[in-house]
Amino acid sequence: MKTRAPWLVGLLLLCGQVLASPPQVVLNTAPSRPDRKLHGRFLHITDLHPDPYYAKGTSQSSQCHRKESDKEKRAGYYGVPFSTCDSPWTLTNFTFDHLEDHWSSEIDFVIWTGDNARHDEDDKIPRPLDEILALNRAVAKKMEDVFLKKGIPVVPSLGNNDNTLFPGPNEITNEFASIWDPFIPSASKTSFREGAYYAVEVIPNALAAISLNTMYFYHNNKAVGGCLVSDTSDPGNLQLDWLEEQLEMFRARQMQVWVTGHVPPSAFHYFPGCYYRYAELSLRYQDIILGSLFGHLNVDHFYFVKAADLNVNPEEGRMPSHSFEGTIFEALMADFEALVKASKHLNYDDYAVVNVSPSLVPNPYLPSFRVFSYNISGLGSTTVGAVGEDEYLLLTKMDRASHWKHLPYRHGNDGNDGRQCMGAGYRDSWRCKQLRPWRSDSHAPSRQNTLWTPLGYAQYYIPRLEEYDEKDEPKFKLEYLTFPISSLHLAERPVPLRNLPPSLREAGVTESEFAPYGLRDLTIPSWLDLACKLGKPREKKLRKRFKKYMYMGGEEI
Repeated sequence: MKTRAPWLVGLLLLCGQVLASPPQVVLNTAPSRPDRKLHGRFLHITDLHPDPYYAKGTSQSSQCHRKESDKEKRAGYYGVPFSTCDSPWTLTNFTFDHLEDHWSSEIDFVIWTGDNARHDEDDKIPRPLDEILALNRAVAKKMEDVFLKKGIPVVPSLGNNDNTLFPGPNEITNEFASIWDPFIPSASKTSFREGAYYAVEVIPNALAAISLNTMYFYHNNKAVGGCLVSDTSDPGNLQLDWLEEQLEMFRARQMQVWVTGHVPPSAFHYFPGCYYRYAELSLRYQDIILGSLFGHLNVDHFYFVKAADLNVNPEEGRMPSHSFEGTIFEALMADFEALVKASKHLNYDDYAVVNVSPSLVPNPYLPSFRVFSYNISGLGSTTVGAVGEDEYLLLTKMDRASHWKHLPYRHGNDGNDGRQCMGAGYRDSWRCKQLRPWRSDSHAPSRQNTLWTPLGYAQYYIPRLEEYDEKDEPKFKLEYLTFPISSLHLAERPVPLRNLPPSLREAGVTESEFAPYGLRDLTIPSWLDLACKLGKPREKKLRKRFKKYMYMGGEEI
């Protein structure tokens, strides 16, 4: 790997300045590098948590800041796996070097879903706002250097440790508008200053990413009202109003969308009103939303937003909840077992998929990132700037627009009748408001493998992190693939051969421990098929592999 100048670390970081870089894609205009090649891949990276106070040889009980006990395992040069310590700069720097060398020439855009400051868990070294902003400036500068200056759009989201809790515009949203100015399109700068949310056309006139500020939905945030029907000025409601407008606009233009953010949507993490509105929009716009990408939990898993979550529960007289007293794995298996019982009557209209990616910080597991592949077959254009006017794309849009007008529709909360909604707990809730109809589109890219459909991902991690030091650089290795082995050697390779282990680089391999799922694509039907397999208790081997990837051998949470 080529030698690079090290970053400023520690307190010197507070003096860092963000250098100028090319502007990001602006809505409705060409990107800054229209000649860059279209690859059909993108990177998702989350929860970096760099810590300028991390010191090699210190104790985990001090967050790896001080030596406190001779009995504790010592902090390593590149971090401590399965620990409560955050990332040393050595790990953060190495990761960006690796991404630049192995992936910056292979992807079309980057989804970066927040938490770029250390956790505030050391009473002896409190985390001030200036440090949070400085850490975000440093990571943003690396994102610019590695990706944006090559013309690759970067789509950041704010995390709960990035400290944007209060309604905007405010000091924090203004600061992040400055820090992330190169990433935010001109057409989105107003919405960003108001609430730190925005949209980016990562492939102009074809594919967009919507970055949400989930702090306005997060139930731990006491600075907001929680999307109450009666509070039209609540920042969560304003953001969801804006989200609906964006989705309606992208649907009118026949574009496809990725929805991204930090805290994943569930009734356990979101205020009830915020979750209801998010779930309803996810299902109503299933025809243009390719998927939802989040971080925060640091645990690799997927689950579903369901139409059933919108209904009043007539037996218990309360709203459904995703809360569960066991581990995340146990909660997922309970949900998946329920899917198996209803599998003969599954309606794909009633589900949207949420993907939660593991973190780069080795807290509490191992450093990870994933690279998605998506369908670009049929396009005659090979450069990003030409895709928006591609003949095949324009014909596809015309066909979808004509098809959409004739789709069947229904209201998503038809199950909430007048009797159920007379109760005081529901009378003034979003759950009992008549909403706009949903269209059912079985040919949408989220439902059927077609242009822009996500095909799968490859996940990379650093095993044996503690073994590496100044003289022995770590290596990111393939942890697993969602693809079938047979797809790796198609003309449009989902993963560059150089980024596969040697055992997968030659055609003819039919089985591999790296490919346990063999998913043909990442459509809603494919995810439901996998969930139903996992939901069968007799699938012990598959469940064991799934749990292994979730926790990487660490403690189950």
